[in-house]
Amino acid sequence: MEILQTLTINILAMLVTLGILVTIHEFGHYWVARRCGVKIECFSIGFGKSLFSWYRGETEYRIAILPLGGYVKMFGEQNVDMSESEKALAFNHKTLAQKTAIVAAGPLANLMLAVVLYWVMFMTGVSGVAPVIGNLEADSPVALIGLQRGDEIISIDGDQTRTWQEVRIALLERLGESGTLELSFVSPGSDLINNINVRIDRWLVNDAEPDVLGALGITPYRLDIPAIIGEVVAENRAEQAGLLSQDEILSVNEIELSGWLHWVDIVRKNPEQDLFIQVSRQGQVINLTIRPEISIDNNGDQIGYIGAGVVVPDVMPTLPEEMNRAVRYSVIAALPYAFTETWDNGIFIIDSIKKMIVGLISVENLSGPITIAQIAGQTATFGLEYYLSFLAVLSISLGILNFLPIPVLDGGHLLYYLIEAVTRRPVPEKIQAMGMQLGIFLIVSIMFIAFYNDINRLL
Repeated sequence: MEILQTLTINILAMLVTLGILVTIHEFGHYWVARRCGVKIECFSIGFGKSLFSWYRGETEYRIAILPLGGYVKMFGEQNVDMSESEKALAFNHKTLAQKTAIVAAGPLANLMLAVVLYWVMFMTGVSGVAPVIGNLEADSPVALIGLQRGDEIISIDGDQTRTWQEVRIALLERLGESGTLELSFVSPGSDLINNINVRIDRWLVNDAEPDVLGALGITPYRLDIPAIIGEVVAENRAEQAGLLSQDEILSVNEIELSGWLHWVDIVRKNPEQDLFIQVSRQGQVINLTIRPEISIDNNGDQIGYIGAGVVVPDVMPTLPEEMNRAVRYSVIAALPYAFTETWDNGIFIIDSIKKMIVGLISVENLSGPITIAQIAGQTATFGLEYYLSFLAVLSISLGILNFLPIPVLDGGHLLYYLIEAVTRRPVPEKIQAMGMQLGIFLIVSIMFIAFYNDINRLL
């Protein structure tokens, strides 16, 4: 009975989710096409046989049996002879700029939907984490002038910061500027407000993906576990340094460790650099020196590696209740957070696609409708905030994927229009047909892999 109930919730949640995303996407095409004077013959949510339909004016609106997409059928998409009056209503007889706008409107509508969803979330209230410092780089600008681990940032340049998201927004507003950053903070167990000023000069002006917290040497507080060594890989730097299973690492270069993640961060940042560590072994403190070897991460960057695992505790730590924050914003104040959240997720998705193309991320990460149904059902039962967040991420993904220059997708049509704009003549129909076949092959292959991954996750 419980399995049937879960399956029903998942299916309904998936249908609602796909229905919203597809409707918004196709409405983007539809709305701009109508504004450009194109006659719309059919607006369909879903593919295949029509379940029910109705007419409004000359346009048929339908709900079809396969909910995995939709389409807007426009008059004059094929090159056929027609009268002057018909040409005025035909898609193919619109200007290149108009056709580009019509095609781009679909994925843009998905991105706009994400902004609206995040906007609603930030207005109704979102969960956040108090901006408590987890770790600081020893020589970071803020550490040198008084900020310490455990301190909570309460304002930046006079603007209140209740969560890490607010801290990040306040710092992003200073990108490219010179002068001083004013940080106000309180220390654990104290109500005394401390103020520090950090000098900035054209701050991160040339960074494509600025890490505002990293630039200050700040790592947010995060749940961690003790840095207790588990497995030691033979003939690696951990074994060579004398580390044993059950050793607990207490400090590195006289910096007290907050936990295993802190230790991993230090190792990764110091390839081929000597690290002087204090270790607790059977009640005694001993000193060791370890030199992480160079390894290459998924981004192709050099990182440190020692060949040691961690002992995972039976009971995992939980975030202290006082660090959970529920924050609501006004209609105007919520907008920048909505745009920032959409931008951040968009950049992450684009970066993931690039890594998957070059083989840095496995195609096993692709998900199909079964996984989407499961997550949709889970987030719907967790609450509105979780479901809206999932819907927003999915909408961003759909928008970005449709911008990919693959024939069949909107991005493929935009690529043809770009070529036409440069060469001053349309791409030959023969080449478009070949591109269409290639595009169909790619999309079917991706869908097959996604379905295969879904089935594997169920087994």
